[in-house]
This record gives sequence, structure tokens and C-alpha cells, in this order.
Amino acid sequence: MTAEPFRRPDITASVTRGAARLLAHLGYVALAEVTLPNGRRADLMALSSKGELLIVEVKSSLEDYRVDRKWPEYVPYCDRFAFAVPPEFPQDFLPEGPGLLVCDGFGGAVLREAPAEPLAGARRKALLIGFARLAALRSAGVTAMVLET
Repeated sequence: MTAEPFRRPDITASVTRGAARLLAHLGYVALAEVTLPNGRRADLMALSSKGELLIVEVKSSLEDYRVDRKWPEYVPYCDRFAFAVPPEFPQDFLPEGPGLLVCDGFGGAVLREAPAEPLAGARRKALLIGFARLAALRSAGVTAMVLET
């Protein structure tokens, strides 16, 4: 009997979990499924101890990357942007500008550091307040909220 291959949602969940663990190891705290002011939803939004915001877009397969090209719409809401992909992902298809994390369900590795493009002060303040409020609401069991700028 052969094992059933992983389905796309399972791969996405695994990569997301591994990316969150990697980010924690790197000193970030991450929230999953964060709705941004433009209505887009970031797979992971993470906050560093220095107050930098990082958005990670998880891509489970080449098909997932090819059909979902909205990632540039996340960049105005973070200081750094990166893709997180499973080890078998064909990395040559990804753009060279963003950071690159390769992750599985247990952790991952940074293959390319996400370059810094600092946010404007007012936007940063609004996003940091929104991030903190979202974390507090989730801690209290409330999940719906959109970050504002």
C-alpha cells in the first residue's frame, strides 16, 4: 500500500508552521492570516524585536505561485517581504528580489535574506498598533480584524 501524496492545503499548512517556527528562532513573533488594509491577507506577518514587520507569502507549489500573483500588493505593508516554499519547490521560478525561506513542518532555513525597505513612520505606527491589537484579540479568542493604516 502506498502513502497518499500530500495535498496542497497540507503542504501549505506544513510550510506555514515551519516558517513560523523559523521566524521564532530568528527572534520574530508571527501571526498567521493577517488581513491588510488593502483587503489582502498575508499568510504570515511577523514582528522583530526591533519593530520591523516582515510578511511571508507561502507557496506550496509552482502552480500555486503561477496562479496567485498578488504578492506585490503586500510589500507596502512591511519592511521586509519573503516567500516560504517547501524543499521540493523549483526556486528558479521565484523573483530574485524578495527573501526566500525553505520550510517543512518542523522549521526551515533562510536561503536569501529579505531586503529592508523601511516603512514610513505613520504607516509603521498604524501597522504596529494593529498587529498588537490583533494579537491581543486572538489571545482573547476573537479572530476578525483588519489592520488599518
